[in-house]
Amino acid sequence: MRAAIYNRRGPASEVLQIVERQLPQPGSGEVRVKLAFSGVNPSDVKSRAGVAARTGGFAEVTPHSDGAGVIDAVGDGVDRSRIGERVWLYNGQWERPYGTAAEFITLPANQAVPLPNAVSFDVGASIGIPLMTAMHAVQACGSLLGKTVLVPGAVGSVGYYATQLACMAGARVIAIVSSEEKAVQARQIGAAETINYKTEQLVERVLALTDGKGADAIIDLDAATHAPLYGQLLRFQGKAIVYGSNQPQFSMPFGPMILGFVNIYCFIVYKLPLQAMQQVIESVQSALMNGALQHPPTAIYPLDEIAAAHEQVERGANAKVLVQV
Repeated sequence: MRAAIYNRRGPASEVLQIVERQLPQPGSGEVRVKLAFSGVNPSDVKSRAGVAARTGGFAEVTPHSDGAGVIDAVGDGVDRSRIGERVWLYNGQWERPYGTAAEFITLPANQAVPLPNAVSFDVGASIGIPLMTAMHAVQACGSLLGKTVLVPGAVGSVGYYATQLACMAGARVIAIVSSEEKAVQARQIGAAETINYKTEQLVERVLALTDGKGADAIIDLDAATHAPLYGQLLRFQGKAIVYGSNQPQFSMPFGPMILGFVNIYCFIVYKLPLQAMQQVIESVQSALMNGALQHPPTAIYPLDEIAAAHEQVERGANAKVLVQV
């Protein structure tokens, strides 16, 4: 089979290669999936670049955790009726060297989730990390009925879903974006208000939109930027749900945090506890089945152009980046 690999970290165009590898065979409790698409996420790009340490010291890595395709073989202990099943995948390259940027992948059967017939493979490859992260983030907020939620990066891969899910939960979403074009997109998927952080003063605008009280929650993709402002952006007993940071450390003034009884909850979707993971997957399946979600636009690259796909993510993709395999 053809697969993308890297055996050292560095720039995409220098370290990613397309190679031939032996067709993997599913072990006990595993399925083999013939992939249609592989999803490229910022964590995949950071690992390949050496910014994050997710490769685990493996001599060779086939990147990417998300994907979608069809089960074509099963190992011992897996019902053979799953052969031919359309599936979406999660945690493909988490704590293992072989991800979804290949024609086939083997992985535990529970990580291949049935994909509803009405959902395309490109959408299936887009939902693993982004939709699962957004779903858990919104669930971690607690009841949102009548609450105000800030969503930085509201039309990014995670924010696109978080904005919609928070609205569905009854929240008033204030989308934080970087352009008027993105503000229009955010309003189209349910945001009540938008703030362009490049042209507007973030804290002043949030306070103006919340009668000086601050938001009930923020679903944050970049704690390094926003954590110093949590005490001002959030109302009394507000919640910061953090799933990312553009720097390895972040800080915040202690006074506003303690006086405001601000709660901070950090998580990484790869390591959700079993019960939380099951709840997220069930909720994702329900959302896919009822067809209520809009999905972000995609930018699709052939496997031979995987380096260009990584480079688009690094530039700040205005679409969900996929590799067709």
